[in-house]
Amino acid sequence: MSCIFCKIIAGEIPSYKVYEDDRILAILDINPVNPGHTLVVPKKHFVNIEEADEETLCQVIKTVKKVGFSLKNNLGAPGYNVQVNNDPVAGQAVPHLHFHIT
Repeated sequence: MSCIFCKIIAGEIPSYKVYEDDRILAILDINPVNPGHTLVVPKKHFVNIEEADEETLCQVIKTVKKVGFSLKNNLGAPGYNVQVNNDPVAGQAVPHLHFHIT
C-alpha cells in the first residue's frame, strides 16, 4: 500500500482526525492554507471523483457539510471553500479522492 491516505486510514501514519465514521475520514491538512483546512477522504480507495460510486459521494458531501458547519461555528470562519482536484493536470497531488475544505 503506497497511498498516503490509505496509510492514514489504516492507522500507519498519524493524523489529526476531525470526523470519522465507517466510510469517511476527515483530517486536518498537514500544510494548511488557513486555520481549519480539512481533507474529507472516503476510506475506500478511489483515484478520483469519476471512480467513486454515488453513495460514497453523497456521504462525502454530507461530511463536508458537517465539517463546514463546524468551521463556521467553532473557528468563527465567515465562510469556506470546497475543492476537489481531479487528476494531476488539475492539481491532484495524491491519487486518492479527497475534498479540501478551506
